[in-house]
Amino acid sequence: MLQECLAALNIKPDGVYIDLTFGGGGHSSAILNHLGKGKLFVFDQDPDAKANATALNDDRLVFIPSNFRYFSKYLRMYHVKAVDGILADLGVSSHQIDAPERGFSTRFDAHLDMRMDQKGKLTAANILNEYNQEELMIMFSNYAEIRNSRTLAAEIVTSRKNSPIRTSAQLKEIILPLAKRGKENQYLARVYQALRIAVNDELAALRDMLSQTTDVLSVGGRLVVMSYHSLEDRLVKYYINTGSFSGKREKDFYGNLIRPLEPVNRKPITASMDEIAANNRARSAKLRIAEKIK
Repeated sequence: MLQECLAALNIKPDGVYIDLTFGGGGHSSAILNHLGKGKLFVFDQDPDAKANATALNDDRLVFIPSNFRYFSKYLRMYHVKAVDGILADLGVSSHQIDAPERGFSTRFDAHLDMRMDQKGKLTAANILNEYNQEELMIMFSNYAEIRNSRTLAAEIVTSRKNSPIRTSAQLKEIILPLAKRGKENQYLARVYQALRIAVNDELAALRDMLSQTTDVLSVGGRLVVMSYHSLEDRLVKYYINTGSFSGKREKDFYGNLIRPLEPVNRKPITASMDEIAANNRARSAKLRIAEKIK
């Protein structure tokens, strides 16, 4: 939904913008095409992304190799007090999914890595072999809402006693018998989702990032977030609508909602049928837009 993201940012040629999830640079490249003398700060903890940023060869772009949960700290280092727009595409980038050695995709028999930051020590294999049964059950339940998470955790603990779980082929052999017939791919995707979230501490990082946006955005500035599963979307929706992650609405003495951001779209924008046909990964994308009102 590139065009929808660009429209949502409402780009000013001389504005200052942030792409918090640079990845392959597709969004950033499009933003630069709409900028004149403006500036674009981009963040990505994946070392592969730096090469993509260098390839753009644009003086208006500043690449910062960091998790987006620390973005306001880095902006202060660059003496940036306010920005006109913030974009975050929370999906795993295509180049990560398509690289077998990264372990993000269920399509390849690869080592169960799933680290977005290759300097990190925790991998999916570590989790599968070191978490106790209760920890695994909680992870699968909280991060993927898997109904038989207790059975799944028990099966993993039993299987690893015979041999450590290192590859996706081993994991599939263990868990696919637990999936409903005809729903094997969806079940596997949920297991991978839970592992990836745990490895990269994604939900905590998202909360950290969102909580900084209101201090960084200028009045009238836009926050544009594209999420791909309900756990992410719920946090984004709650923060935009209420200013909190609980979804609890607080009102002032006069009964007005206390929130620093105003939702631009009441319902999330989703991909068109044509886009889904061209890119199946877009089928689960939800785009939410907010504007700083004061």
